[in-house]
Amino acid sequence: MKIVLGLLLGFVIGIGCRLAEIPLPAPPALVGALLVLAMTLGYSLVDRVAPHREAEQRKNCGGPNGL
Repeated sequence: MKIVLGLLLGFVIGIGCRLAEIPLPAPPALVGALLVLAMTLGYSLVDRVAPHREAEQRKNCGGPNGL
């Protein structure tokens, strides 16, 4: 679901940039585009493979007020 929403957001931003006649906020070179693709695939892969577990060191965290 997150991938579909990400692609949809990308299309909406692309359409909005085209209609407003502003440059796309993306790298113009093929290497830059491949870098963005690799980062996206890496993020998605780690999100699926890495175990989601409870934070074990929460008791050692000071929190927003530092206590």
